[in-house]
Amino acid sequence: MDVVFHNLMLGLDVALTPTNILWIFIGGLLGTVIGMLPGLGPATGVAILIPITYGMNPATALITMCAIYYGAMFGGSRASIMINTPGDASAIVSCFDGYPMSKSGRAGTALAISAVASFVGGIVGMVCLTFFTVPVANIALKFGPAEKFSLMLFALTATITLSEGSIIKGFLAMGIGFMLSTIGIDGQSGAIRFTMGINDLQDGVDFLVVMIGLYAVAEVFKNYKSMDVHYKVDSEKIGKVWVSWPDFKRSVMPMLRSSPLGFFVGVLPGAGGTIATFLSYAVEKSFSKKPEEFGKGAIEGLAGPEAANNACSCGALVPLLTLGIPGSGTTAVMLGALMMLGIRPGPILFEQQPEVAWGVIASMLVGNVVLLLINLPLAVPLVQLLKTPQRIMLPLILGMGYMGTYFLNYSAFDFILVSVCALGGYMLVKLEIPIPPLVLALILGSMTEQSFRNALTIANGSFDIFYQKPISLTFLVLAALSLIYALNRHKKIMQR
Repeated sequence: MDVVFHNLMLGLDVALTPTNILWIFIGGLLGTVIGMLPGLGPATGVAILIPITYGMNPATALITMCAIYYGAMFGGSRASIMINTPGDASAIVSCFDGYPMSKSGRAGTALAISAVASFVGGIVGMVCLTFFTVPVANIALKFGPAEKFSLMLFALTATITLSEGSIIKGFLAMGIGFMLSTIGIDGQSGAIRFTMGINDLQDGVDFLVVMIGLYAVAEVFKNYKSMDVHYKVDSEKIGKVWVSWPDFKRSVMPMLRSSPLGFFVGVLPGAGGTIATFLSYAVEKSFSKKPEEFGKGAIEGLAGPEAANNACSCGALVPLLTLGIPGSGTTAVMLGALMMLGIRPGPILFEQQPEVAWGVIASMLVGNVVLLLINLPLAVPLVQLLKTPQRIMLPLILGMGYMGTYFLNYSAFDFILVSVCALGGYMLVKLEIPIPPLVLALILGSMTEQSFRNALTIANGSFDIFYQKPISLTFLVLAALSLIYALNRHKKIMQR
């Protein structure tokens, strides 16, 4: 306990500097705005806003990206409540009871309980993160090449099997990501691979250029047909943004139950906020004394999933910070950005740069307080942003995407690459092929390949090393179980 308290104090010294508080506020506000705009979500938000982290020190950059991340989680439910259009996939559940509350004249209560539940989920998630990171990091220090390969294999497999859609399409996306990761100079032999004679590809495909293309620019292409969409929001009918005592009492237990649930779902690679919120909704409906009210404006049906959603974002940082493994599309974008800044998240981060690791964890305490202060008093003005026409918003996103791409390497070739990736991302969306497995495979591909080859070198070419080591065998079994689970789920869906 003393060690945890000491580490948290170290983190607060970093997080409470004027510069970092300012960026927590800016990141949280921008994240809230992006999160509430339909179709964008945290991954796109972080990808678009990466340019603002250029020139920052590592701690401030990671703190800012995290603020954007959980700020988007705070804001995601705004569009769900007011116009029945979720800001991203994890805010779909908020439509079930949030919009009926708004239609019945309780929009102010819905907005308030959404902010309070997000705050509770974020704080509980931060506490869990504080106590879980060091044990996980200590275990990760014992990982050799075989354990690292098995862990990455499990992370990729879980991402495919837990994501929505066809398993085959998930494997196809992963294959594309792996192929892109092999472009450039081989880390072991020094051979130049698959560059097609293009000198700009000798250093490999830039993670951030690909992610800006797949998320930010592709989002504009995807929403091009809705250029003339204009959402109608009647702010006069929102009323007072506050939670009455009876409503708060009904919401306390759902928030406290769903927060740890969301955290542990977030720790699982590939699970994400969508699974956490749907699971929370099912749990709260089963616990409710009035399940018939769910879907008609039950405040528990909004409070529980919102708490789970924010706690899930904290859980997703556990594999990122302790293992250097992105467990979701958003943390994959963050990992790519951090690698460009010269930071390699993982167990060594807590030993070599504890101020960065603990500064980020402590910043969540500050950030959730700041976001509560933003989302309660400013709820009505923020909702007005939903009136912004798409013909204004989409060109802004496009411009920021290309501007951020150029500032990465000041290379004209990156404009071509980001455009190709954007078209590819648009095609993937149309073909219903999931993007997160592609992004994770692109980032983990090189590390997975090197770990596999190093393990075989140590074992003189024998594959026995992968199942003779207990930790490696455990992750291989988990990968197999995740595949079995996915196949059974797919079979049940086909039988319906």
